[in-house]
Amino acid sequence: MSRRTRLAAFKAVLVALLLAFTLFPAFWMLSSAFDARAGSAGKGLLPQEFSLENFEYVLTEGGFDVFLRNSATVALVTVLASAVLALLASVAVARFRFRFRTAMLLMILIVQMVPLEALVIPLFVQVRDLQMLNTLLGLIIVYVALSLPFGIWMLRGFVAAVPKELEEAAYLDGASWGRMFRSVLLPLVMPGLVATSVFSFITAWNEFIFAMTLLGGATENYTVAIGLKQFFGEHSNDWGAIMAASTIITVPVMVFFVLVQRKLASGLVAGAVKG
Repeated sequence: MSRRTRLAAFKAVLVALLLAFTLFPAFWMLSSAFDARAGSAGKGLLPQEFSLENFEYVLTEGGFDVFLRNSATVALVTVLASAVLALLASVAVARFRFRFRTAMLLMILIVQMVPLEALVIPLFVQVRDLQMLNTLLGLIIVYVALSLPFGIWMLRGFVAAVPKELEEAAYLDGASWGRMFRSVLLPLVMPGLVATSVFSFITAWNEFIFAMTLLGGATENYTVAIGLKQFFGEHSNDWGAIMAASTIITVPVMVFFVLVQRKLASGLVAGAVKG
């Protein structure tokens, strides 16, 4: 074998090992989820008894259908609200000049550096004072507040990168500000808007600490992150149900990311054409 062939073979083996190391947890999760004897000793790589009973138990007796509906509501509302607010705020800080503009941008940057754990108690007190504890609305407001600093900071760069000449040309053609915003600015900043939406969705779907703190007394409003906790016992764990619930939690995130990834590519092309 030549040196180039040996190098190519070494790279192929290295990539295969990295893929195996990365994908093995997902494979083990799926194998245990479809295994009716996942909690028994001597668990192999493949299911010993292929069955859907873990999923049936999670969705019926485990009440995971309610948790999925709650998480879907929270995540979708959070994505829509944070996207609209972040886009409008980013246009304001990137296109207009006003007092304390620099201080506002600095504050947004500082907020991103604060650990989320440090915000649990202050946000809990605020939600309690608003009488929104144990409600999905209170949790949504908190998630929107957590997503906005990142969204504004990222979208500000996209808005600032759009040449002002494009907007001026639209005005000269008789377009109003709203028409210019829809036809010129929005397509060009769509990639950044999609990226912030992915961040908001994953945060709202997977977050545990704030959900547990704000919804601890309302079982009917639990999200999937909190619902997964009920399958962990004090002395033993139901690994079949845990892996089935984890699979159910993972699928929507993967589907959302695939759909958004396509929109990201189309947004880049649409922005280039319309610009």
